[in-house]
Amino acid sequence: MLRAAVVGASGYAGAELVRILSGHPDVALSVITSRQYAGVAFDTIYPALNGFVKLDCEGSELTAVAKNSDIVFLALPHKASMAMVPGLLDAGRRVVDLSADFRFNNRDAYEAHYQAHTCAHLMDKAVYGLSEIYGEKVAAADLVGNPGCYPTSVLLPLLPLVKEKLVDPATVIADCKSGVSGAGRGASQTTHFCHVNESFKAYKVGRHRHTPEIEENISLFAERSVKITFVPHLVPMTRGMESTVYVATSPRVDEMLIRQCLESHYHDKPFIRLLPGGRFPDTLHVKGTNFCDIGWVVDPGTGRLVLMSAIDNLVKGAAGQAVQNMNLMFGFDETAGLSGVPYPL
Repeated sequence: MLRAAVVGASGYAGAELVRILSGHPDVALSVITSRQYAGVAFDTIYPALNGFVKLDCEGSELTAVAKNSDIVFLALPHKASMAMVPGLLDAGRRVVDLSADFRFNNRDAYEAHYQAHTCAHLMDKAVYGLSEIYGEKVAAADLVGNPGCYPTSVLLPLLPLVKEKLVDPATVIADCKSGVSGAGRGASQTTHFCHVNESFKAYKVGRHRHTPEIEENISLFAERSVKITFVPHLVPMTRGMESTVYVATSPRVDEMLIRQCLESHYHDKPFIRLLPGGRFPDTLHVKGTNFCDIGWVVDPGTGRLVLMSAIDNLVKGAAGQAVQNMNLMFGFDETAGLSGVPYPL
């Protein structure tokens, strides 16, 4: 059995990792850490896991984490991960980092939107863990930078179309909505019930940190520098993310050509569900799953493609994709631990 450690297990993404890994057929959850809850039984923090997780949280001491694990998931704030990664790699451990610290190839882009990088020499070693796109590289990686939730929801439907030159990436407008869990477990005024309930609002317009992450990957596929318009919104639900991407198509592109392209790229990808014509993604239908549902329409009046996706921001947008990457890294079935049947309601 593979020994897995979750560092930062008490946050939402960390708790989701613990939930998924506790049911993984090839993994033994060996270490869970939380600075805030060191010494506390995990099922005290998250009572839903009573009877499934029988570990106490530990401190995040690097030597102990490395000694008792084969794979380490870092569910830590940005910058905290980069302090642990070099030591874990030196100890021979493989790492999936859920922060932004190793998502970028471009150091300047990272530092412009986050902070100074203290181990930038490892940025080239890291593989961007968008599983369906970079799976072969992920399989050989020791360090995976797990994508952000918004980038996952935008890039999965869009990148194959950019690669095949069916759309003009310079015209991308990404209009995205997320549940409140995307803001993390820490309390703030903007995520207080009284400010979220009966509310629907855009935030961080023109300055969201996921914008350069999306742009870097689109630019790689477009083979030129691309800038997009990205507008995130907060909606009053716990989990779920829907992205609607508007983009101009190349001449003579229709809905059937879009389908052929996406089917060609994703026919063997178990977590991509391409919806029939006339059906559109719904966050309810992917809740608690690692699926990304994709639908689309070519507006007959403008010729503009309306490309839609839905994911669970905590699963496909974070912990589920991290486990999917682990499965690829260790040669497990890609769906291992992630194959639960979705709830109909």
